[in-house]
Amino acid sequence: MRVLVTGAAGFLGSHLVDKFLALGYDVLGMDNHITGSPANLEHLSSHPRFRFANQDVTRYIEVEGPLDGVLHFASPASPVDYLELPIQTLKVGALGTHKALGLALAKQARLLLASTSEVYGDPLVHPQPESYWGNVNPVGPRGVYDEAKRFAEALTMAYHRYHDLDTRIVRIFNTYGPRMRPNDGRVVSNFIVQALRGEPLTIYGDGSQTRSFCYVDDLIEGIVRLFERGTPEPTNLGNPHEFTVRQLADRVVQLTGSKSEIVQRPLPTDDPRVRQPDISYARRTLDWEPTVRLEEGLRRTIEYFRGVVARERAAAT
Repeated sequence: MRVLVTGAAGFLGSHLVDKFLALGYDVLGMDNHITGSPANLEHLSSHPRFRFANQDVTRYIEVEGPLDGVLHFASPASPVDYLELPIQTLKVGALGTHKALGLALAKQARLLLASTSEVYGDPLVHPQPESYWGNVNPVGPRGVYDEAKRFAEALTMAYHRYHDLDTRIVRIFNTYGPRMRPNDGRVVSNFIVQALRGEPLTIYGDGSQTRSFCYVDDLIEGIVRLFERGTPEPTNLGNPHEFTVRQLADRVVQLTGSKSEIVQRPLPTDDPRVRQPDISYARRTLDWEPTVRLEEGLRRTIEYFRGVVARERAAAT
């Protein structure tokens, strides 16, 4: 089996590459490093079943030889990224998805689209099942990401229905773990890095908004199961255990042993008040649910970021 992973140098893409290689696949990784990091794939530089191509998937995707699967993970995916890169975010969701689907069709390969819980917007239904159509502001600052993914889903289903292409759509809820970028604006990495640096932990709003945090190993296992034996229907993957942002901040301070205080800042525009996946469909069709508890996942992630912060300090001296 040979698969292409776009966005391979990103947080999720690099973990997915590792998983497929461990399962015996040949893997071609593709990234242009706008938000992905070459360091995430350094350990694979001499791997006999891994190849890397530095390409912008919105312009072209050219692959020699057969492919059994295309997994489209290329996209800015954190608030910092897609607010700084709005045009690139829209282009990779639209043009990049079109190129990935065209390649899959030409190779008669299965395509898996990495979508997001952001397609539900600021939800009026809680928890969010796949049948919920969402509450998205298409012209707000977050709309560039939300609508790019909603369009990508529509295009993927069009290729499935019109061309009979074998497709999968995963709606990814908040995920965390090693290889997150320290300044990517995601709440888990923000809190951990701030705590390790001894800086105040920044909460937006009063911290009562909720999130559901899935450790990366659990998510990747679900994605592989979806790719190998899922259905074309969108599938939620995430951890259904819900926490407030304030609870997360308190837990990070406790686990890091930090003396950082917690400070409040104004809530960003269109920030979702609640976020919790209904994973009934994944349980039923994939026999999947997360197993890593939040405290254990945070401990692993904190250890990773201890190394990152230590290297930053060493470089500054």
